[in-house]
Amino acid sequence: MKIAGFTFIRNAIKNDYAIVEAITSILPICDEFVVAVGKSEDDTLALIQSIPSPKIRIIETVWDDIQREGGRTFALETDKAYAAISPDTDWAFYIQGDECVHEMDLPIIKQSMEQYVQDAEVEGLLFHYRHFYGSYNHVAVSRRWYRREIRVVKYHPDVHSYKDAQGFRKAGKKIKVKLIPAHIFHYGWVKPPQGLNNKVRNFTQFYHDDAWLEANVPQDYQFDYGNAERLTLFEGTHPLVMQARVAQQNWPFHVDPKELRKRMSLRRKVLQQIEDWTGRRIGEYKNYRIIS
Repeated sequence: MKIAGFTFIRNAIKNDYAIVEAITSILPICDEFVVAVGKSEDDTLALIQSIPSPKIRIIETVWDDIQREGGRTFALETDKAYAAISPDTDWAFYIQGDECVHEMDLPIIKQSMEQYVQDAEVEGLLFHYRHFYGSYNHVAVSRRWYRREIRVVKYHPDVHSYKDAQGFRKAGKKIKVKLIPAHIFHYGWVKPPQGLNNKVRNFTQFYHDDAWLEANVPQDYQFDYGNAERLTLFEGTHPLVMQARVAQQNWPFHVDPKELRKRMSLRRKVLQQIEDWTGRRIGEYKNYRIIS
């Protein structure tokens, strides 16, 4: 069974992406790892080249900055990395530059791969998500945040990144997946306030034109932590590859749960309560088909 990891990145240092941690978190179970490194304004290429592993193969790319609708650029770069995977690959393991996998989950993931590698009905593996927000001690838990997404697919030429690279489709159709008891640790919203101001401006430029950006994310834009809706304290452990970053956290973060809740509409409060009681998320968007 051959496993290939893949990802894309640009301006990792400038935008403070934990891309080295992301790659090394899943590298132990990968036979190869393809990184599409976009032409950057910093030393991102050298950063990736510094990872001491013969498994890593770099392809250098140039981002299409004209594609500014719905984050399409991210999907195009994901597809470039995926296309460079060795054709004898069985499973392709995708990780984004602000995600990590806990080392305790690696045996579970590999066991699931072994279990379903010969099952033609299973086209991918679905992961649970932990969205850290504001600090490494808080997890965002509400309908605003997606609960699950595909991060492992069976390698096939018809598989492509979908929309803004959040998930995948096969020949334009939803992928049939098994939900496995493993988590993706998502750290994209763990930054000091100024860092999040920059993140929002940098991120949204791939979704909207300049006029929209100036109207909605001006140069003096200040990030609003109240958008989380609901935060819970994280009482587990972070992946080993992330612990140095966690230890270096040096910004205060305080949140009032009551103030966050006030921002939720009555409809969202009711739907959230139903989810808390039943575990079912009514009207949940699913870019996949879970099979039993």
